[in-house]
Amino acid sequence: MDMNSIMQQAQQFQQNMARVQEELALLKVTGSAGGGMVTVTVNGKSEMLAIVIERAIIVESEAEMLQDLIVAASNDALRKAGEIAKAEMGKLTGGFNLPGLSSMLG
Repeated sequence: MDMNSIMQQAQQFQQNMARVQEELALLKVTGSAGGGMVTVTVNGKSEMLAIVIERAIIVESEAEMLQDLIVAASNDALRKAGEIAKAEMGKLTGGFNLPGLSSMLG
């Protein structure tokens, strides 16, 4: 392989990486907890976009339970978004695990 070929491949990879990052930023993933009483939507870059809480569970005496449900729904959404991001990166890298590459998504 000559140097020009390597540079072209690197440039193509960089363009593909930028495209995947743009697609992940537009992705919306929803996680839920409490049988859907709390839902959290994040994008593929692990940024929280929305929280929806059913009014029926907004009771002052149940604040701790509500906080736990928000955390659980957030973690569910972030886990799902992470799995999608990992799958998309796997397509880009041909399944090779490149150390540090996942940190470039955030």
